[in-house]
Amino acid sequence: MIENISDTARWVAVYRAMESERPDALFRDKYARKLAGPRGEQIVTAMHRGRDAAWAMIVRTAVFDDIIMTMITEHGADMVVNLAAGLDTRPWRLSLPPTLRWADVDLPEILVYKTESLTHEWPRCRYEALPADLTNEATRRALFTRLATEGKKILVITEGLLIYLTPTQVGEIARDLARHPSMHWWLTDIANPRLLAWMKRSWGKTLEKGNAPFLFAPEEGSAFFHKFGWKEHTFRSTMLESRRLKREMRGAWFWRLVERFVPAKRREEMLRMSGILLLERGDTSD
Repeated sequence: MIENISDTARWVAVYRAMESERPDALFRDKYARKLAGPRGEQIVTAMHRGRDAAWAMIVRTAVFDDIIMTMITEHGADMVVNLAAGLDTRPWRLSLPPTLRWADVDLPEILVYKTESLTHEWPRCRYEALPADLTNEATRRALFTRLATEGKKILVITEGLLIYLTPTQVGEIARDLARHPSMHWWLTDIANPRLLAWMKRSWGKTLEKGNAPFLFAPEEGSAFFHKFGWKEHTFRSTMLESRRLKREMRGAWFWRLVERFVPAKRREEMLRMSGILLLERGDTSD
C-alpha cells in the first residue's frame, strides 16, 4: 500500500517498466524496473485494478517526452526544471543536448534514492538534483529565484504533481513561477472534476491512507492559470493521444461510440477530461 507521497513515484515507475518491456514500446526506460523495486510492484498489486490504469500513465509519459524534446529542439529551451521529479529518468534516457541544464527538485529521500540507484549511470545533460519541499513558501521562492538565473528559456515540468495539491497551493506555485521572465513554459497534466471523482472512487481511500489524496481538478480547466500569468499554449487530450499511440483503456470502444451521439460541446468536454497541458507566460508569443 502507499505510505507517503513519494510512493506514487514507485507506482508510476512500474508502469514505465511495463511499457519498456513491450516489443513495440513507445519509450525505453531501462531504469524503471530497478527504481520501482519490489515496493512498486506491491503498490500496483494492492491498487484496485492497478495494472488496468497503466495506459494513462504510459500515454502521459510518451506525450511529455515528445513535448519536452520539441521545446528543446524547436523552441530553444536551454534548461528544464522538473518539480516533484520523483523517479523520472529523462536526463538519462532521452537524447538531450549535452549543454542542456536539467534540475530535478523533490523531497530529499526520493532524490537520494534515485541518484544512488543510478550512481554508475551518466546523465546526457548537465544534471543537478535539488532537495526541497515545494510547499514551503520561503524555500520555493528562493529556489525559483536561483534557478531563474541559470537559464534564459526555461521549461518547467510538473508531471503527476498538481493533482495532489490544493488549488491554493497550485496558485502559489503558478504565481511564484510567473515572477521570473526566464520561466517561459510550464508543462503539466490536468484532470477535470468528473474524472477526479471517478479516481477517488477507485483509489481515493488507498491514497488518503498514504497522505496523498487527490485534490486538484479545476472546473475551469487551463483557464485556472490565467489569473496567475499563464495561458494555454497546447492541450493534448489523453483520450485522443491514447488512440494515436494505440494505448487505449479497456472499453474505449464504448466511449468512441458515445462520442458520435453527443453534442459537439459535450464531446469537447469529454476529450478534455484529462490531458497534457503546455502553458506559456501570458506576455510571451513563442
